[in-house]
Amino acid sequence: MTARRVLTGIKPTGSPHVGNLLGAIRPALRLVDEGLDAMYFIADYHALTSIHDRAQLSHLTHEVAATWLALGLDPARVTFYRQSDVPEVFELTWILDCFTAKGWMNKAHAYKAVVQANQEAGNADADAGVNMGLYSYPVLMAADILAFDVDYVPVGKDQVQHIEIARDIAQKINHTYKAEVLKLPAAKLEAHSAIVPGLDGKKMSKSYGNTVPLFATAKELKKTINRIVTDSTPPEQPKDPEASTIFQIYKAVATPDEVRALADRYRSGIGWGDAKNALYERLLAELGDARTKYDALMADTKQIDVLLAQGAVRARTMARATLDRVRHAIGIQ
Repeated sequence: MTARRVLTGIKPTGSPHVGNLLGAIRPALRLVDEGLDAMYFIADYHALTSIHDRAQLSHLTHEVAATWLALGLDPARVTFYRQSDVPEVFELTWILDCFTAKGWMNKAHAYKAVVQANQEAGNADADAGVNMGLYSYPVLMAADILAFDVDYVPVGKDQVQHIEIARDIAQKINHTYKAEVLKLPAAKLEAHSAIVPGLDGKKMSKSYGNTVPLFATAKELKKTINRIVTDSTPPEQPKDPEASTIFQIYKAVATPDEVRALADRYRSGIGWGDAKNALYERLLAELGDARTKYDALMADTKQIDVLLAQGAVRARTMARATLDRVRHAIGIQ
């Protein structure tokens, strides 16, 4: 019996942080152990909607790839590739464009968010700052998925719309040509993914500028953790661990015994400096070996390129079979 296929895309638009580790990376890597045929790709062309600095795009692509490899992604067990190395995806994107209603794109979350921001700012041009890459982003994402006959795509609730659009486009093509030309994917909701607070207590996100970088130097990590917002409660006064951002981040990476021990210290009275130091030391221990691997990969990015190119060979074989099927259906030989 053929294993079910699952696909995860990682957009290189910022340095990976602790929230990514717990909310996305670890849950995605566990899929391999569930017996699924896992595909992971670096979505570098998706990043082009906002990053137009060539050196930055190249660096972030290597940084994201190195992060996943350092944290346990095994290229021998999965298909790991760079989106731009699979040209079949982009030919399929144009075909999908021709079956995609403009109204679907008008309702896409990313586009609507920019329009709303422009309206709230009083900008007369609701589309200011919108390029066609951003506008048609969901179609390229649909091609990323449909090119590989994917069964499941792990997403959060805010990303389900992308899977729905991919299904709508596939169904339109299948209905038009009265055949199962494209496989319909399903969203795999990550109900147990951790939501990690950032330095200000909001959800950790590069959009908020409140992240704890995964592979900062020890000095940079210490400086970042010291920026976590706290109140003026005296050290000796008991504190509610669940109300503490420091504790919430710690809880996301520590063992149950370590969590209980720190919670007891909170309830007995702990200084914020001591609490931050506990988090700092736990993150150093958690990421020590991975940081060594990450640094080695980033010191010689050619080895990353080799691994991605090897994965692209496998990915192109799959995508070519899908594209041939689609080309036959639409009458282009």
